[in-house]
Formats: sequence, C-alpha cells, structure tokens
Amino acid sequence: MIEQWLRESNYTVVFTGAGMSTESGLPDFRSSLQGMWKDKDPMKIASTHALRHNRGAFVEFYRMRIKGLAACEPHEGHAILAAWEQSGLIRHIITQNVDGFHQRAGSGHVTELYGSLRTVHCEQCQTRYPADTFLEPDGVQCAACGGTVRPSVVLFGEHLPYAALETADQQISRAELCIVLGSSLQVSPANSYPLMAKRNGARVVIVNMEPTEMDDIADMVVNGQKIGEFLQQCHRQV
Repeated sequence: MIEQWLRESNYTVVFTGAGMSTESGLPDFRSSLQGMWKDKDPMKIASTHALRHNRGAFVEFYRMRIKGLAACEPHEGHAILAAWEQSGLIRHIITQNVDGFHQRAGSGHVTELYGSLRTVHCEQCQTRYPADTFLEPDGVQCAACGGTVRPSVVLFGEHLPYAALETADQQISRAELCIVLGSSLQVSPANSYPLMAKRNGARVVIVNMEPTEMDDIADMVVNGQKIGEFLQQCHRQV
C-alpha cells in the first residue's frame, strides 16, 4: 500500500525521531531501560544553566555523546531515504535527531529541529568547529575570541530555532504523504506535524515500535517492526 502511495504522491515529507537513531546503536532519551535520562537529570548536565554554572558536568556529558556518535554509523534505512530523495520519491526530511546520519547517508534536504551534534560553536562570536574539536583539552574555548564553546544543539532552557520550525511548517503544509519514522509523537511540535498534514489532505503513515497518540488519525500504522526492515521491504517494491 505505502509503495503505491509513494508513487502517487507529488510531495512526500518524512519525519524521523529517536527510533531512527537507536537502530544505529545510539541511545534514546526516555526509554526505561536504556534512555539517556534514566539516571541523569538533564537540567543539571544538558541545560543553559549547566552550560554556565555546571560547566564540568556539561562538558563531560557532551564529550560522551560526541564520542558515542563517532562510534556509530547510519543504517540501511538512512541510505534508502537518501535514495528515495535522489529518485524524487521524497522531497524533505524533518528530524528530531541531532546525529546528522541523514546527511551522512546522502540526504540533502533535511531540517534539524534540535540542531546538530556534528558541530560546536562559540557562544560569543558564533564561530563553528567540527564536533571532535570539543574533545580536545582546549576545545571548550574559542580559538578566535576566547569565548565559551558548546555543541550546536538545542539545550534545555532554549527555544527551537525559528528558521527550522518555519521550514518544517512549510514542508508539512505541502505534503501529500507524511511518513513518520521512529517518533513517539509525545513532544511538541513533533506531535502536531501528522495532524497538520492530515488536515491539509495528506495521507499519514506512522511507523514506530510502540503505539503513539496520533495512531488514530493515520492512514497506516506499523508497530513492532524495525524501521530499517520496513524501509527495505518498501524499497524492494518501489
């Protein structure tokens, strides 16, 4: 069914969440067994307050995340989405993830709602550096102005970037088919996108290991299957 919808749609938008990344070996944030916040308080290590007042723990936490990211790779699902973009089957990816795996797999039209862990930047002069710079002893201080260097992700206490939200809204408003991959759709604005697409007349497909609160508005729901396997099955048919 989804294979036919992909062929029929003139504008398909994909929305990806943490489930897309966990299949590459990255932990999610909220699961009870392996979630990143299982025994950590994000306000103490991943917030604007931690950046300024608990700098040691902040740096330690994000160095751990950058090292963890470097040890993982995009999976087959990322590559299939990139191939679909190149063949015109999908037009845009909106993602909650900060790993940059979509771009590494070859996708060119990606909106990152929460920024990127692939770069760090200076709070003062905004100079950007590769993420591995942050792992160096002096990498937490800007070489250009001496300011504070931080990962280029949205911290607790910050708003999502306006430009990313605006692009996401524009893309969803154009969608004839919206495919949600690996998002629990519990966090705003993520939970609004399938509903926005549906109200605009789009078909909605939700693929997630567990049911979501938006399943009742979807035209197709797939639970209990890995995203990579689902996309491979679809790819063989399109």
